[in-house]
Amino acid sequence: MTRILHVLDHSLPLHSGYTFRTRAILKAQEALGLDVRGLTGQRHAAPANAKPGSAALSASGPEEIDGLRFYRTPGTPGGLPLVREWAEVAALADRIVEVAREWRPDVLHAHSPALCGLAAIRAARRLGLPVVYEIRAFWEDAAVGNGTGREGSAKYWLTRTLESDVVAAADRVVTICEGLRQDLVARGFAPEKITIMPNGVDLEMFGEPLPRDHALAQELGLGAGPVIGFLGSFYPYEGLDDLIAAMPAITARVPDARLLLVGGGPADADLRVRAQASPAAAAIRFVGRVPHDQVDRYYSLVDVVCYPRKAMRLTELVTPLKPLEAMAQGKLVAASDVGGHRELIRHGSTGTLFAADDPAALGEAVSALLAARGAWQQQRETARAFVREHHDWAINARRYQAVYQALLAKARLTSVAA
Repeated sequence: MTRILHVLDHSLPLHSGYTFRTRAILKAQEALGLDVRGLTGQRHAAPANAKPGSAALSASGPEEIDGLRFYRTPGTPGGLPLVREWAEVAALADRIVEVAREWRPDVLHAHSPALCGLAAIRAARRLGLPVVYEIRAFWEDAAVGNGTGREGSAKYWLTRTLESDVVAAADRVVTICEGLRQDLVARGFAPEKITIMPNGVDLEMFGEPLPRDHALAQELGLGAGPVIGFLGSFYPYEGLDDLIAAMPAITARVPDARLLLVGGGPADADLRVRAQASPAAAAIRFVGRVPHDQVDRYYSLVDVVCYPRKAMRLTELVTPLKPLEAMAQGKLVAASDVGGHRELIRHGSTGTLFAADDPAALGEAVSALLAARGAWQQQRETARAFVREHHDWAINARRYQAVYQALLAKARLTSVAA
């Protein structure tokens, strides 16, 4: 049985898009007959009150969570910038070597950020193992989108350069979408070295969407709707200010329409101020963050899930996971026409696209969608079929096997030649 050691920034029991993609990958690979484990760096900080069902197997052995096993790297990041990251990479590389000598993986599969990739490459040189490096986003662009970085700064270019160095050193590279792949090809990397492993949905987890929770709808004062919703993190690049700005035009055409915003984040306070000042303030509801196991109740209230992302490098290059989850839930999807959305959504078929950074275009597109109720069921079915055929993890995970098998075959030939 082929053994794959996944090198990660963080993992379950923490909840994030990063950890949910990791879970889906590992579960799907196990179902295909691979033996998989994860190893996190020092930035992973598991809560003291870990979820029921998680059990530490031993002080140095793996921790079992949701049936998956994760090794941890001891220590806490600290010290001056650059020195801190250098120490993190060294600690993670040493831990990879320690785990690998005990567990004997066949392949090291590192996931961005580049610090994980660099640690895996260092360890692989000591172990004689091949490395797959998977890029989920360029972290320098993510920092700009999150408001923690500035495009063109020294830190931005240092992060970009490190990413390129890791891509050059890795045996194979995986990206989540064509936008990221094309950016790497433009940097001079061979196209045949890079495989796309698109975001996916575990359809077994979603099952059938919940029926509308009428008690919750009444509690929130949503009425009969229709309801436009956003469930996720409130970052400035998500464009929720444009959605709020579009609500007066939407309610002018569809008076009973309501906007439901579930989540929180850096833009939360600003969005609430904008909503209070809006002529459509009475139609806007903020819920705040909700427990993960309650999210489906709020999805049940929403007719149209809206993703008005702003146009910038991050959103043009990276495909988000949320629209796929909404399609799997049987929801209508409306989204701005940034590159990451265009890769997932076919306008008029699997969803509705509108011009980015344009509240008037957003309002027009969503109003027209709300008015075309007779076409809703067909669009829902088309979108769910699209997810099932092209973004089901049970199918997509097979792409990894081709990558692993090519590397292992090459390793065997090298061994024989030596």
